[in-house]
Amino acid sequence: MALLLTGVAVAPPAGADPRIVGGVVVDAPNPYPWVVALADQNGRQFCGGAIVSRYQVVTAAHCVNGLTGRDVLVVAGRLDVTKPGGTVHPVSQVYVHSAYRSATSGADIAYLLTSTPMPYEPIALAKPSETGLYRAGITGTAFGWGRTSESGSTSPVLRKVSVPLQTNEVCAAAYPGYYQSSSMFCAGLPNGGKDACQGDSGGPFIIAGRLAGLVSWGVGCARPEYPGVYTRVGVYT
Repeated sequence: MALLLTGVAVAPPAGADPRIVGGVVVDAPNPYPWVVALADQNGRQFCGGAIVSRYQVVTAAHCVNGLTGRDVLVVAGRLDVTKPGGTVHPVSQVYVHSAYRSATSGADIAYLLTSTPMPYEPIALAKPSETGLYRAGITGTAFGWGRTSESGSTSPVLRKVSVPLQTNEVCAAAYPGYYQSSSMFCAGLPNGGKDACQGDSGGPFIIAGRLAGLVSWGVGCARPEYPGVYTRVGVYT
């Protein structure tokens, strides 16, 4: 998750923000095999993503902007990223959206092509016509291995958190001059307490069985009046 105003130092690669606060651990057997971790060549997890085909992962552009396939591994089918299991896939190509400049500018989406097939069921992408997925009040679920509190440590085990979507008016009031309703949505509780956090960047936000969003940016983690901001995936499919 890219932080807008808080200067948090982040492990590699530069620009990727390690973030699930107020969530729960995902227990085995893994019911969400399409959630993947992105790791560097040393195996350190730095972002998340979602399998959308046997060779394709969707993630946030700010996670992989400036990187090549040699810099990224896709770790699939593994709940605990500190333990063996699942499958590890080299990346052959990194495609960052051509309109991407920064997370707060929109188009915070990228596709990774893996060199080997991922033997897991993909998640369906939200369609452009499915605008009803983004109605305020609808609850979605974010996934990731990020921090469990704003100043805490990252989670070795996949976690999830469910939060309601907020109105565009609420989102714009929280982030004046930055929030763009055409390419983003925000979700969270008015009093905070539940959110994605730093490490969760690029991770999926699921609504009604669709990949509707990607963890993108915000102020801090789970702060009152600062809902998390997500890439509106349905705009880009």
